[in-house]
Amino acid sequence: MARTSRKRSSLVSRAVAKTKVLYGNQQLDFDETFSEASTIKKRFRGIAGRRLVFGTLVVATILTLFVAMTNTVVTQSFSVPRILMLTAFLITLPWLVIGFWHSVIGMSLMFRHAKPEDHVCQLETLDPDVALPERSTALLSCIRNEDVTAVGQKLEAMLEDLAKANALQVFALYILSDTDEEDVGAQEEALAAQLQQRWGTRIPVVYRRRAQNTGYKAGNIADYCRTYGERHEFFITLDADSYMAAHVLKGLVSRMVANPNLGILQTLAVGLPSKSFFARVFQWGMRLGMRSYTLGAAWWQGGFGPYWGHNAILRTKAFTQHCMLPVLKGKGPLSGPILSHDQVEAALMAKGGYEVRVWPQEGGSYEENPPNLLGFIDRDLRWCHGNMQYLRLFGIKGLKPISLIQLFLAVLMFVSSPAWLLFLFIGALGPYAFAENPITYDGQLGIVMLATIMTMVFAPVLSSMFYIGLSRARAAVYGGTGLFSLGAVGFLFFSIMLSPLMAIAHSVFMALLFMGKKCSWRGQSRDVTEISWSEALSKFWPQLLFGIAGLVWVSDQSGLVMALAAPVLIGPLLVVPFAVLTSRIKAGQLAVRLRLWDVPEEISEPEELRQLEVVEANAATLGAR
Repeated sequence: MARTSRKRSSLVSRAVAKTKVLYGNQQLDFDETFSEASTIKKRFRGIAGRRLVFGTLVVATILTLFVAMTNTVVTQSFSVPRILMLTAFLITLPWLVIGFWHSVIGMSLMFRHAKPEDHVCQLETLDPDVALPERSTALLSCIRNEDVTAVGQKLEAMLEDLAKANALQVFALYILSDTDEEDVGAQEEALAAQLQQRWGTRIPVVYRRRAQNTGYKAGNIADYCRTYGERHEFFITLDADSYMAAHVLKGLVSRMVANPNLGILQTLAVGLPSKSFFARVFQWGMRLGMRSYTLGAAWWQGGFGPYWGHNAILRTKAFTQHCMLPVLKGKGPLSGPILSHDQVEAALMAKGGYEVRVWPQEGGSYEENPPNLLGFIDRDLRWCHGNMQYLRLFGIKGLKPISLIQLFLAVLMFVSSPAWLLFLFIGALGPYAFAENPITYDGQLGIVMLATIMTMVFAPVLSSMFYIGLSRARAAVYGGTGLFSLGAVGFLFFSIMLSPLMAIAHSVFMALLFMGKKCSWRGQSRDVTEISWSEALSKFWPQLLFGIAGLVWVSDQSGLVMALAAPVLIGPLLVVPFAVLTSRIKAGQLAVRLRLWDVPEEISEPEELRQLEVVEANAATLGAR
């Protein structure tokens, strides 16, 4: 059902509305069938009811956990250290609790509905017999100092897939370069010439390289909107590692045409099959967690969904009118162009009266994940820097309350890391450092709290593991019950290792950021590269130092305390071998050979990935000559 405020008054007065949409010289007619006025009002009340239920669950859970932690650490009386400890704990709760309820609601939807994505993303689509408007949609390949060969292979395979689907006439391809390395720029020009020669008679291919990458990626797309935007109703954003199947591209366009108040429609991008050990494990678990988490979020967010900056379709005119980003004034680390542009653009699109929705359906929309721990942390710290800039945006007039909540949570996602470390630090020193009023704990309640928090941390992936593990048919999609169970155990151990490493990295980075250091937004490394022992030691010494300090502290504790501290300390203590071994090419090859952490596309390869393999094989053959 279309849910648009602009049509609401007319929908109430009639059950069937005839809509005419004009694109260039084409006029599309399609029926939108609606229920009676009372049903429509009930539907609009329904999303408000969901938000009330969700908000109540979140607030009640936060209060319950906070009271329980207060009873755990305040066994005698309040003091400054106890107040700091509880404040740090409170800061970590919103992101944790919201993720937990997203996963619970998402799991419930998966059990209750054969297609839960249709339940949370109710959008009209065009009749299959209605042709999509010609040249309505631009494919924007946004690149900067990337591996040109890999980019070209993905674009070539996408065009091949569109040709097989008889859909090339719907699209135009724009290669939007911000490259500042001349040799890479020359390769890009050669790639564009090859694509124009091969495809230019069937689909427009435009290459544009900016002399200055003003505004980074957001500025790149803004420049497209100013220069070429009037040519196309919609555009689909592609990162250098993006790959999308023709049926998904057509589905996005169909939904945008059929829903005039839809400003952004974000697909659920999953990881491409990888030979990197680190990437295989990470994206296997991320895929499970993302499924339930995104369904749960979409259930209550409705038309205020997320935008992740790529593998999404946007309405050009609405984006140009409402989503041009300001430059943050000043000279501090949070000034200048907005780096994490995507969620801000979603908030501005909603402010302009358009819906932002996620289409939480797996398959056909892909990305690549960093191949090792160094690349993973580097990417996360860029996001951390960008998200911290959101602190400067809460004064923008007219932002919707849900958008403000989303921006606030994006900040808390990273602020939770130093808050968590502060909580642990005070908790460790509490019995010793405050002689006049040492912190003592309720041990039994502390164990219950630790078990509860750990369960909530892993709830998104645990919920999907539970859903898949109960069905042999669902487990078969991941290689069968045995391989799925092995993968689940391996991923949980991987996550226990990774989580404290990332928290320490975030905390150190934010400390340096607010001391004046700015991070450099380099191109993401996507090649499977190994980390040496010396490199790992030089990069991850803060994590190792944290682990050693924790080990010294815990060595004087009881066996129970040692056991409770193990999940926090094992990652930092083993960070060097963890970083090195998970980057090893042979480790990835072994995982592939044993079929560990296979994603569904490796069990049953879809046509679009077979097409990509053909293009890559042909390129390798030509290169060998």
